[in-house]
Amino acid sequence: MLKISKLLEWGWTKSLLWFSIYLMDPMLLGAGVIGVVLLWVLFTYNGLVVARNRVKEAFSHIDVQLKRRSSLIPNLIETVKGYTKHEKEVLEEVTKARTSLMSATHPAEQAKANDTLSGALKTLFAVAEAYPDLKASTNFKELQDELSDTETKVAASRQFYNTNVLDYNNSLETFPSALIAGTFGFNKEEFFQASDQERKDVEVKF
Repeated sequence: MLKISKLLEWGWTKSLLWFSIYLMDPMLLGAGVIGVVLLWVLFTYNGLVVARNRVKEAFSHIDVQLKRRSSLIPNLIETVKGYTKHEKEVLEEVTKARTSLMSATHPAEQAKANDTLSGALKTLFAVAEAYPDLKASTNFKELQDELSDTETKVAASRQFYNTNVLDYNNSLETFPSALIAGTFGFNKEEFFQASDQERKDVEVKF
């Protein structure tokens, strides 16, 4: 026990000796500080990259659902045409909304276009109530269900995406990670949502 105690005492003494030498040497101290700073920069930079990639991955889920939704519209229009003869304006608005969604390039633009398409589809489904044969069509029902399911998935994906954008943007604006973000050119991401004014413009009337 005595030998073990002496060995432990010697070990602590040796460690304290080296630590004292380290503190007394400005070069070693400076190198240690630089090393800590570099490690912090590395971890912060990697954290921002991961957060940005999460935003991109989250948006890909929205994009998949929007493309699926857009692909269903032509079949829906053709189905409705087969049962209605006087709803040309309604169908044109749906087509126009679909084209706007497909041509939108930024999240905010896509959100506005998607909301506009939702408004146009609601109008179309309301009009369909006046056509019993159309409502009874199996193809129409299936398309209506698919579009409704897709809209639900878009809403869920939108929430997930916006949460990731909020976390990422907060990292860019809070100290000290904002220093790294500014140095390495990290930019804020757009939320997938229309502005208040754009939401007012979404309503489709006939």
